[in-house]
Amino acid sequence: MSQIRTEIWVQALLRRAQVAGAMGLVVKKGDIDAGAVLLQVSYLDGRVDFYAPATDMDGQRIWTRPLGTEPTDDVRIRAYCERRLEDDPDLWLVEIEDRVGRHFLTEPVEN
Repeated sequence: MSQIRTEIWVQALLRRAQVAGAMGLVVKKGDIDAGAVLLQVSYLDGRVDFYAPATDMDGQRIWTRPLGTEPTDDVRIRAYCERRLEDDPDLWLVEIEDRVGRHFLTEPVEN
């Protein structure tokens, strides 16, 4: 089975956020067909959750929290993203602003 284009996947994520009353935006657009997505979720009070894609033992896409399970700050996330962008300029950076901290991901999130 072929994978869905990243651009369409991101649009669907942002639409789920919008329908639920949250705000979402693309901070950096990557490769429209196969760019990986890094997601930050801002609580609008200085706390931010951060998610990155990974593959589980069965080859299925999951999401991890590479900076820890507790909310962090923008400075740590920016530094992480800058390092990742040096290796992979095709990355997408997406931000969702939601006071409750919902990520709107449909794949499993591993803690």
